[in-house]
Amino acid sequence: MKMKKSLALRAMLAKPGIIVAPGVTTALFARLIEDTGFSAQFVTGAGLANIHFGLPDYNLVTMTENLELVKRINDNTTLPLIVDIDNGYGSALTVREFSRLDVGALVLEDQQSPKRCGHFEDQVVIPIEEMCQKLRAAREASVDPDLVLVARTDAIAATGSLDGAIRRGNAYA
Repeated sequence: MKMKKSLALRAMLAKPGIIVAPGVTTALFARLIEDTGFSAQFVTGAGLANIHFGLPDYNLVTMTENLELVKRINDNTTLPLIVDIDNGYGSALTVREFSRLDVGALVLEDQQSPKRCGHFEDQVVIPIEEMCQKLRAAREASVDPDLVLVARTDAIAATGSLDGAIRRGNAYA
């Protein structure tokens, strides 16, 4: 019986060392990355917007568009995916839908809607407690209790404060 991707990723995280997860944007790339011998893949939100729509990552790709692309990628690899779902598209239901795919992990960021890619300027972060509530709602919404949730902060870019980013990371953990 095949191990859930979330449990496979958790097993990797429990071991010492670094997990190298190349960025993937298409089903073909997912197959090539797996064939090359990597153990995980990172589905990049910017990459999906750029490759599939020719757009910058300015919150222009919808949740359903992103979900369909991730499903296609996931269907073509046995490796766990670490999936960037931006700021969650404003709903814990997003986590429910993505967790049904058995991907491995979801990355949620603390940017205010509409979000701006971390590669660009003018990010605005939500209050710490709001992000903590978002993470609790994500955990409750997931149909996979083993799904790894990765909380990402853009506090350094948004506020210029490394101490603020560390404070946020500790609160999110």
